[in-house]
Amino acid sequence: MPGDKLTWKPGNMVLPAPAALVSCAGLEGPANLITIAWCGNINTNPAMLSISVQPARYSHGLIVESGEFVVNLPSRAQAHAVDYCGVVSGRDQDKWAATGLTPSPMDGVNCPAVAEAPISIACTVTERIPLGSHDLFLARVAGVMVTAALMDKSGRFRLDRADLLCYAHGDYYALGERQGHFGWSVRKKKPVLGLRKRRR
Repeated sequence: MPGDKLTWKPGNMVLPAPAALVSCAGLEGPANLITIAWCGNINTNPAMLSISVQPARYSHGLIVESGEFVVNLPSRAQAHAVDYCGVVSGRDQDKWAATGLTPSPMDGVNCPAVAEAPISIACTVTERIPLGSHDLFLARVAGVMVTAALMDKSGRFRLDRADLLCYAHGDYYALGERQGHFGWSVRKKKPVLGLRKRRR
C-alpha cells in the first residue's frame, strides 16, 4: 500500500548509485584502482563531477598528491573486479594484475583508464572538501573515452548497449529495461490514423 512506510534513522539512501571504478596514481609509483559508489555529476559548463573517498583509503593519498583521477563506468562483465577493488587495498595488492584489467593511456591526465570499461572520464581536482567520514573531491572533466561499439551508424551514443552496473544497499545490479526517455511524459501523442466512421 502507498501509505505503508517505515521511519529509519538518517542514512545514505540515494540509491541506486554508480558502481564506478576510479583509477588514480601518485606522482611516482604504480596506478591503483578503487571502487566508488558516491560519484555524480555536479555541473554542466564546465563539465564537472565529484567523488567521495575516505581519507584512510590508499587511493585518497594518490588523488591528493596528483590532483587527478579517472572515473571508469564498468559493465556487467567487470562486476567481480568492481567488488574486488572495493574490498582489497592497493597497499597490499596490485589490483590490475589480480583482476586482469588493463591500464590504458587517457588524454587529459597522467593516470590510466580501464581499457575494458565502456566509458572512462578523465578528471582534474579543483577542490577537496573534508566532510567527516569522507573527503569530497570536486573535479573538472578533462576528457572522455567511450567504446566504439556504443556508437551506432548515425553517430548516436547508445548507452543502452553498455550493460552498466549500479550499486544499491550492498548489492550490484545491471541496468534494466528502458522505461522512457527525457521529456516523454509531456510529449504529445500522435493521432491514430484510420478511416473515419460513416455517419448513418
